[in-house]
Amino acid sequence: MPFYQLIFFILLTAFTQQTLALGTPDLLPPEQAFKVSAKAISAEQIEVSWVIADGYYLYRNKTSIISESDAIQLGVPDMPTGKTKHDEFFGDTVIYRNQLKISIPIINKTKLSALSIQVNYQGCADIGICYPPQKTSFTLDLPQLPSNSKADPIKQLVNGFKGLKLNLFEDELLPAEQAFQFFASVKDANTLHVNWLIADGYYLYREKIQLNLANKTAIQLGQITIPQGSPYHDEAFGQVQTFHNELSFDIPLIRSEKSAQNITLLAKYQGCADRGVCYPPMESKIELNIPEAQQLLPATKATPPTTKLSEQDQIFQSLQSDSFALTLLSFFGFGLLLAFTPCIFPMIPILSGIIVGQGESVTTKKAFLLSFSYVLASALTYTAFGVLAALFGSNLQSTFQEPWIIAVFSGIFILLSLSMFGFYNLELPKVIQAKLHNSSDKHRDGSYLGAGIMGSLSSLIVGPCVAAPLAGALIYIGQTGDVILGGSALFVMGFAMGSPLLLLGASAGKLLPKAGHWLNSTKAIFGVLMLAVSLWMLDRILPAHVTMLLAAALLIIPAIYLRAIDPLPESLSGWHKLWKGFGIIMLVYGILLLIGLSIGNSNPLQPLRGIGSANADEQHQGLAFKQVSSIAELEQILQQASSNQQWVMLDFYADWCISCKEMEAYTFTDERVKQQLSRFILIQADVTKNASDDKALLQRFNLIGPPAILFFGPDKQERTASRVIGYQNSETFLANINNL
Repeated sequence: MPFYQLIFFILLTAFTQQTLALGTPDLLPPEQAFKVSAKAISAEQIEVSWVIADGYYLYRNKTSIISESDAIQLGVPDMPTGKTKHDEFFGDTVIYRNQLKISIPIINKTKLSALSIQVNYQGCADIGICYPPQKTSFTLDLPQLPSNSKADPIKQLVNGFKGLKLNLFEDELLPAEQAFQFFASVKDANTLHVNWLIADGYYLYREKIQLNLANKTAIQLGQITIPQGSPYHDEAFGQVQTFHNELSFDIPLIRSEKSAQNITLLAKYQGCADRGVCYPPMESKIELNIPEAQQLLPATKATPPTTKLSEQDQIFQSLQSDSFALTLLSFFGFGLLLAFTPCIFPMIPILSGIIVGQGESVTTKKAFLLSFSYVLASALTYTAFGVLAALFGSNLQSTFQEPWIIAVFSGIFILLSLSMFGFYNLELPKVIQAKLHNSSDKHRDGSYLGAGIMGSLSSLIVGPCVAAPLAGALIYIGQTGDVILGGSALFVMGFAMGSPLLLLGASAGKLLPKAGHWLNSTKAIFGVLMLAVSLWMLDRILPAHVTMLLAAALLIIPAIYLRAIDPLPESLSGWHKLWKGFGIIMLVYGILLLIGLSIGNSNPLQPLRGIGSANADEQHQGLAFKQVSSIAELEQILQQASSNQQWVMLDFYADWCISCKEMEAYTFTDERVKQQLSRFILIQADVTKNASDDKALLQRFNLIGPPAILFFGPDKQERTASRVIGYQNSETFLANINNL
């Protein structure tokens, strides 16, 4: 605003106040011109309304509602569409006449019974007199929500489908050019004015606004100062600032010549609808004629800050910018890398057992098709539940980690292993066999269906892993609603993760014996592997010492059958001696497990830890975490750390998380890591039970599940660029800490 207009506005305001003081009969008092009231619509929504007298109007951008109750947060207000008016002082702005109602969602996590709000507004009379800004406070009694029993994940899934709006078959969203109208004009020879008109129910990200010149002239943009927006915690971008209704500001120009110039202003920005669907990044170009300058003014050229992005954020941006083919190729590469992680290893004996279970009828073709069915079903399930998790904000894989589900699935593997040992044959009932007999000669797909079912269950229960590519894809789907690109990327990555299993199937048909004693021996071996998978799953719900005892038994008993302690006749082939060698190794390690168990160790990878050294146990001990179980506890710790100017590390952990245990066993026991983290307050959120507080903590940081490690500075803000998703070895983790 030019200086002379500012002086005029101040004088006008002073005149207005003086007029009000004199009690001009033609001008109503503000409380009569704008009768404001507030009420609670429900436990989750309030409403503020105005009755506006004839001949008066309210400014939309001067209207705001603020919570005065610290424990209750206000959501995005639902403001109706107003009318655009050209104001002498505020430019093009939106106003309301006659009546205005604003509904605001509230977040009342502590279930307070009352809410205090402050309502700010400003309006004018048509005769040209404007009132000073008004403030009114209200205290509202809130109705209480009925207490609900523990949420049923299936009901949540059904309700999610009912409320889902993907805009796949509907046309409810405004086109981008209508939702976010961009304008630019020449204010004077050295200044531009830019303006966005934002439709009701939509908002613009402050951090996504970029302004540049598309052509090279003697004019450059100066330092761009974007006004502060409304603080908002975004599920994808963390703590951001947003704009509703409208945004306008000036841009200074740097001129090297006084002559008139033609420039093309390029604006890049991104916004979302309040209902959760976001638009891809948008661009607008406007040609402007800059008049001749009377004098050249010095200015500081804008230097856009560079922000380091975390790995999952880089993947999120690549999904937004890369081509469809390049995105799929990248995620195929991610899948190949993830194929050699512990998440996939338990699936190898499962698929091998399925192939061996076919007996002498197995061929190379059939073994490959069984593997293909297993991998395809696993990838489809991985994709489907990944998309649902991103859209509904819940990790459905975590739901399948309930103890009873783990126990049932482990029992299935035990039954399968006993079948491998020859205790019984698993067959369909005779009636069903008779009905399928005629079609089985033409369609040998029964075993393929079984392999597919096992692959689907394996992706949910056996290997629930979260890695940076998965996190980036889920953030993209949840933020944009683009299930086509995001789901395709997940499917390609899931299929690539199973590619080693396809190689296993292609080779198993040739390598596995077809009949005879060797086939029975091979089936017995895979029976033991089935038991190992069952034990590996039970480790999530059984005490560590019980798991270690069962692991010792699983090593020692098969070693006896491999004749580890029996003498072998000289006439036997070298294969028997090789198997005996394996048996001896299993026997020795099983005994070491028993010894370690007897001295109090529970780590099967280091059974003799602590023997022979008084401080060996301390040297190999991991980090000592303080447990947090709710957002309130986390905020309290962050506040305490801020008061002491300390950093905080938050570790998301679960008993069923493979990478979490890798971090504990290898990374957190490294002395260099422990030394670097000595200046941190170490806290851990154990989300094994997947309770409501666990889900709230995960959703607070837009996480699908563990493993995840977050770092907070003394200012209580997360350093999102250093967020760790998935396993990191000591070297990588140390480098990440040093970059904080």
